[in-house]
Amino acid sequence: MDVSDVAAGARPGHGEPTKRPEQPAESAFDPAGEAQDPDALANAHTADGAGKGVGKQRSFWKELPLLIGIALVLALLIKTFLVQAFSIPSDSMQDTLQRGDRVLVDKLTPWFGGEPERGEVVVFHDPGNWLDGQPTPEPNVVQEFLSFIGLMPSAEEKDLIKRTIAVGGDTVECAKGGPVKVNGKALNEPYIFPGDTACDDMPFGPLKVPEGKIWVMGDHRQNSWDSRYHTEDATKGFVPVKDVVGRAVVVAWPINRWATLPVPDTFDQPGLSAVAAVAPGAIGIAGAVPIVIRRRRRLISGRTAG
Repeated sequence: MDVSDVAAGARPGHGEPTKRPEQPAESAFDPAGEAQDPDALANAHTADGAGKGVGKQRSFWKELPLLIGIALVLALLIKTFLVQAFSIPSDSMQDTLQRGDRVLVDKLTPWFGGEPERGEVVVFHDPGNWLDGQPTPEPNVVQEFLSFIGLMPSAEEKDLIKRTIAVGGDTVECAKGGPVKVNGKALNEPYIFPGDTACDDMPFGPLKVPEGKIWVMGDHRQNSWDSRYHTEDATKGFVPVKDVVGRAVVVAWPINRWATLPVPDTFDQPGLSAVAAVAPGAIGIAGAVPIVIRRRRRLISGRTAG
């Protein structure tokens, strides 16, 4: 703390009324008007400064538990409503994702009613014992705590990560030696693991995806236990939208693997949407109906007049 220099006023001349100089807060005069020892005043300021410093330090340590508590609450809120980290435990999404990658999953969009779209990489809860028999690692105490607040993926949750190929209302199919087709449109899939085929190991369809469900496949087609292998069980190979945790948006770890996970262009091709595929016919029928009705009325009216 800086010590302000205080100048003593000149003693007034003889016979002039005595004026008491205005004293600042830190004055070199005591209440009786006597001058104080400058060294004692400086020492007092030094002691005050040291005392205030100690007070601030104690205040910080008192507030530290509150700051930690607020940080934990924010971490829990972020994990619950915004994003969560997940670890990739297998090779089923190579080369897009490698075993051991950490991805950040957008959990906010599902909270506002958003549903998975074609081409998105999504994390979802096991819909019907798809992971039955898969080993679950035993986390230590530190891993459990970090998983609880969302700073590490949970080792106990049995979640899967795949690419959404078709959504409710779509028709999806794949013949041996051919590409995957959605609503009759062939998909160009550059994200498939090099050397893999679209579905030669397990052809399927055509299948109509029920509303509120999605059809998922791994990018490493010959090493992915995805929708194709569950068409005979209770799920029929479809994943309920309600079981989707969220969309994986970025590979966050390791640093040299950092990358975003955009929707491939093949899912933006015209006519891929089931609605768009039906729309031209529906528009044609809607336009033809009034013409037919008008023509019929004219014919009836002409016959009546005759």
